[in-house]
Amino acid sequence: MTASPTGPPSGFQTGFPVRPDLVVAAAGPDDVREAVARAASDGLRVTVHATGHGLAGAVEGGVLIDTGRMDSVRIDPVRRTAVIGAGTTWGQVAEAAAPHGLAPLNGSAPGVGAVSYTLGGGLGILGREFGYAADHVRSLDVVTGDGVARHVGPQDEPELFWGLRGGGHRLGVVTGLETGLVPVDRLYGGSLAFDGDGGTAAQVVRRYLEWVRTVPDALTSSVAALVYPDIPQVPEAMRGRYVVSVRVACSGTPAEGERLVAPLRAIGPVLADSLREMPYTDSPAIHNDPPFPHAYYGDGLMLSGLDPEHAVRVLELTGRGAPMMTVVQLNHLGGALATAPSAGNAVPFREAGFLLRLLSPLDGTDVASVRALYEEVARGLAPLAVGRSLNFSFGGGDRTEGFHDARTRERLAGLVSRYDPASLFGGAYGVSRDGR
Repeated sequence: MTASPTGPPSGFQTGFPVRPDLVVAAAGPDDVREAVARAASDGLRVTVHATGHGLAGAVEGGVLIDTGRMDSVRIDPVRRTAVIGAGTTWGQVAEAAAPHGLAPLNGSAPGVGAVSYTLGGGLGILGREFGYAADHVRSLDVVTGDGVARHVGPQDEPELFWGLRGGGHRLGVVTGLETGLVPVDRLYGGSLAFDGDGGTAAQVVRRYLEWVRTVPDALTSSVAALVYPDIPQVPEAMRGRYVVSVRVACSGTPAEGERLVAPLRAIGPVLADSLREMPYTDSPAIHNDPPFPHAYYGDGLMLSGLDPEHAVRVLELTGRGAPMMTVVQLNHLGGALATAPSAGNAVPFREAGFLLRLLSPLDGTDVASVRALYEEVARGLAPLAVGRSLNFSFGGGDRTEGFHDARTRERLAGLVSRYDPASLFGGAYGVSRDGR
């Protein structure tokens, strides 16, 4: 174990200060257990940092456990499982599984911590076909707030097993987990990018909402809208434009994929078309999330459904006239995401039909202004909102309401009382989550 009173690890999220009293660069579970025990003896709060994609806010004081060095991955092709360490990224898991014709239920960005993402539920690019990443977890290794290292599974402490899968980071430090893989080695995917000005953005979203009512569970999709800055780092065709993109991932054949996306192509001319058959390991190209560290704030609203009128109002608030750059993404849910595994887990809001994600860069923009815009969007969607997404709340660590329904929240609170009686992990859901 390497411990230092200074020098917190750099991370993907740069918008919030990370100033713990002590940083522990854990090399394995024993280091984590020792760090939790020391924090308990000194009365210090514990936070966890894997890749830093989903920091919920500033880290001030306490012990920060950096699990980035714990990045092991082991594939069992016969059982179709992966055993992964706390610092392992989804990209590492996908690359290790690919030679066996298998794939994990990863999100859109390969640099996200696989364990962190899974604890929050884990919305995968093929989620409608296979469900949440948390639904496929076989077992977990966790150090709870009482300093005990536990192996948790369906037969070993089943109530804690239930809560860790979808309950976030409030119950302990997960040092590794075993998860199921799916037999996918190729997919049909990519995006269609439309010029959103002149009313086209509203047209695309209206057509998208009609289209998703017709697609099978084997197709998972989202629509995104943003005004690109006019800078050299942006592809020339996108610079300064209001772009609306439909992203698609389908495990079917290219012919099936082409048939399914035909209504989208009929919308009109596109700025870019990247739809193609690809190896699963190329799937990050579908969303092209930025790979470099940056400062941002975000939130995610789970919606029972979405009609064109409400959707267009979101575009009006976040498009050309918005007070700051805002990336809007609407994920189509349903399918296997609506069905919990037989033993259940703490993933909430399975009845939601859509997830609306908002994200704003913070360079030159204050958090208060971003919050004000998001609150206006949320007020307009209040009749449709069923809760918030734990994976996609970035920088809003002071806003812990709405992540779980009342019954799930009460059950999780009981687990916190049992496994973290001294509240080492603080707050309702901890302060470190990986998203995307």
